Amino acid sequence: MEIFQIVGLGLTATLIIVVIRQAHALETALLISLVVGAVIFLLLVDRIGAVIRVLTDLSDRAGINRFYLTTVLKIIGIAYVGEFGAQVCRDAGENAVASKVELAAKVLIMVLAIPIIVAILESIVKLLP
Repeated sequence: MEIFQIVGLGLTATLIIVVIRQAHALETALLISLVVGAVIFLLLVDRIGAVIRVLTDLSDRAGINRFYLTTVLKIIGIAYVGEFGAQVCRDAGENAVASKVELAAKVLIMVLAIPIIVAILESIVKLLP
C-alpha cells in the first residue's frame, strides 16, 4: 500500500509547508516541497523500472524496433519532468517561468516524436495504391 505512504508523506509535508509559509519562511517551504517531491520520485523508481522492463520485453517479443520504445519512454519522461519542474516554479510563485518550462517540454516532445510520425506516414503512403 505504497499510495498510503506517499499520500501521507504529501499531506504531512503540505501541513508543514503551510505552517512555514505563514511564518514567512518561503524559501524553507519551497525547499521542503522540493525534497518531498524528490523523495516521492525515489519511492517510485523501482516501479518505473519494472514498467520499463515489461514494456521492453513486450516490444522485443513483438519484434518492435527498440528505437520506438525508447523514444516513447523519453517522451513520457520529458512530460513528467516538465510537469514537475513547472509545478515547482508555480509553488515558488513564478507562473511565467512555469509556462516556459511547459513550452520547452512540449517542443522537446514534438522533436522526439518526429521520427515516429515520419514512420507512420511512410507506412500509410506504402499502403496507398
